[in-house]
Amino acid sequence: MICVEIAFALPDRQKIIELSVLPGTTAQQAIVQSNLQSFFPEIDLALLPLGVFSHSVEADYLVQSGDRIELYRPLSRDPKEARRTRVKRKPRKGYQ
Repeated sequence: MICVEIAFALPDRQKIIELSVLPGTTAQQAIVQSNLQSFFPEIDLALLPLGVFSHSVEADYLVQSGDRIELYRPLSRDPKEARRTRVKRKPRKGYQ
């Protein structure tokens, strides 16, 4: 058996599930076996991008012992646009 973790988070809650899977299990199969969907029924987890330790992987990636499979939710705002908005609101010191 191979030990892996499945991780997903929303702004207000997160869940990390440890489980053992058979060699040859894909990332998507491990997610289904983890029953993560029962903790986040409002999210279609099958549509989310996946990664292992912040490196993007496809759903057919064969998991390795010790992997943490991460599901990434869509960003609520573009990070560059959020920074521009913050800069516009707050004048920089010494530049007034």
